[in-house]
Amino acid sequence: MLLLVLALCLSLPAVRPASAAEPVILILGDSLSAAYGMGLDESWPALLQGRLAKHNPSYRVINASISGDTSRTALTRLARKQDQYRPELCLVELGGNDGLQGLPAAELKANLEEIISLCRRTARHVLLFEIQIPMNYGPVYRDSLMAVYSGLGDREDVSLVPFFLQGVYGEPGMMQADGIHPSAMAQPYLLDNVWPHLEPVL
Repeated sequence: MLLLVLALCLSLPAVRPASAAEPVILILGDSLSAAYGMGLDESWPALLQGRLAKHNPSYRVINASISGDTSRTALTRLARKQDQYRPELCLVELGGNDGLQGLPAAELKANLEEIISLCRRTARHVLLFEIQIPMNYGPVYRDSLMAVYSGLGDREDVSLVPFFLQGVYGEPGMMQADGIHPSAMAQPYLLDNVWPHLEPVL
């Protein structure tokens, strides 16, 4: 009987230890990353998973982006995502809604600082996406928001992705009818804006 039990145990597939699980890239963003107005498989996070499958197949992308999120609302749910996925890398694409709602730059800075701090509980590096807003509230307010990104991007554990919508915003065919959200056609270009800053830390 003992020999039979041993034989059955030896025939079972080995269980992969938890430490060998796929490293996670967590994307914490708003509608610019949440596949707003398109299929999930068309979004730049989905395209990122496809590119990683070719170049860095061990990584798994978790897109925790929600349309309408501000830095404040995203912060309220980050701790749970951290505990659930324990990401190795965090991509933070937030601030556009803060700017459109006229929230104080000091609040954006404090929220992003706390988000980065929470990410660093498990993540070895954070990518912070620079977001530019229209001049609705004037150049002084806009410049104060931009200073938040440049300041946080100077940290050693943070890489700044300059103007995430570079080459997309305002370009023919690249924006949806609302003039705010990138179209499905723009998603590969958004990924190309991210990739040079992500690839070195993979």
